[in-house]
Amino acid sequence: MSTAERPLRADAQRNRDQIVAAAARAFAECGLKATLEGIAKDAGVGIGTLYRHFPTRELLVEAAYRNELATVCDASPELLQKLPPDQALRAWMDRFMDYMAHKRGMADALRAVIASGTNPYAQSFELLVGAVQPLLDAAASAGKIRSDVSAKDLLASIGGVGGSASDREQADRLLDLIMDGLRYGA
Repeated sequence: MSTAERPLRADAQRNRDQIVAAAARAFAECGLKATLEGIAKDAGVGIGTLYRHFPTRELLVEAAYRNELATVCDASPELLQKLPPDQALRAWMDRFMDYMAHKRGMADALRAVIASGTNPYAQSFELLVGAVQPLLDAAASAGKIRSDVSAKDLLASIGGVGGSASDREQADRLLDLIMDGLRYGA
């Protein structure tokens, strides 16, 4: 087994996770102005530890973005276990708005990653479809929403809300309207 294939020690994985979380916050708040030294400090690690995990800024930006994507996608099964299906779907929409806000904040940093020849968005849409489809299926099976709505259409709708709402309060009202539309005819 090569070094690249070995799982990280628990402390190394914890450091990596802290770096990625700090980077997501920093890039969402400051974009390209975020400093690697500031990220390392926020993560509670030295700059050498940051570079050991992420030798380039682009790798760190991509990891931060993928972490945000995983957070929203991984929420789907958890929400279905804790809430009725229609409420789980609505709660997931809130998580999607958080993801959109982070992605918007990271836009300049993500453009720099794309300019370096990497596409951090390569599988994003498919992962999001895979996360929201079980929510739609469960809510439709429970008779809480109509059954003729595709995951792609829902993502386009809530993505439009995320891209056009002037603030989170308006986004919440618009997401409630989408939920009302999903219930129509259920």
